[in-house]
Amino acid sequence: MSATLKNRIAIVTGAASGIGRASALAFSREGAKVAVVDIQADAGNDTVEHIRQAGGDALFVPCDVTEARQVSNMVQQCVKVFGRIDCAMNCAGMLGEMTTTQECTEENFDRVMRINLRGVWLCMKCEIGQMLQQGGGAIVNMASNAGMQGTATLPAYAASKAGVVSLTQTAALEFAAKGIRINCINPGLIRTAMVEKQLQTNPEKVQEYSQLHPIGRIGTPEEIAEAVVWLCSDAASFVVGHPMNVDGGYLA
Repeated sequence: MSATLKNRIAIVTGAASGIGRASALAFSREGAKVAVVDIQADAGNDTVEHIRQAGGDALFVPCDVTEARQVSNMVQQCVKVFGRIDCAMNCAGMLGEMTTTQECTEENFDRVMRINLRGVWLCMKCEIGQMLQQGGGAIVNMASNAGMQGTATLPAYAASKAGVVSLTQTAALEFAAKGIRINCINPGLIRTAMVEKQLQTNPEKVQEYSQLHPIGRIGTPEEIAEAVVWLCSDAASFVVGHPMNVDGGYLA
């Protein structure tokens, strides 16, 4: 443990699995106390247990990030238990249905936008409010390389992630001078449970997906988590409003 975030408090949404869980574990490894936030209680508590078994301090907070009252209560609960919020990683999101723009249903579009974009906005809104009171902090939002270029058959997802990039940069401009650094990460294809399920069903996709990345492989949640921790650390003190590509060269 290098303890780059010793005695700091971190919130991670979507921390029950995938990149969110890996980020929560990485925050703890670096010395932070972690509020593990998710709508899935059993899996969220499992993340907390992993952190505690490794000697860390964590709290599970159930929250639907699309509901303003729940998000506000989540932030308040974190502050009540830990006293402040130094870092926040807004990772809760969904892929939605794979379909063309013309065939995308209103239900699918609205649900994806509500979770991926509205959820990030609501979380930032409350996190920023707390950080303004305490004099600063760092926020990382989970965007995607799909938000940086067109992505066929994922119109709602791509639009939502492009929105996250723009929202991140807008908020970064608004609050940088007040001690709050806000950035986002654009992962490439990552071996989350959702992707692993696709690969098990279609093993030939491993090579296809790997070839999309110049590095020659699919990424891991832990690799994204390392970037999250760095952006929240003092080592990134001059990084503001940056959409960081962590994608094995995909967008290059």
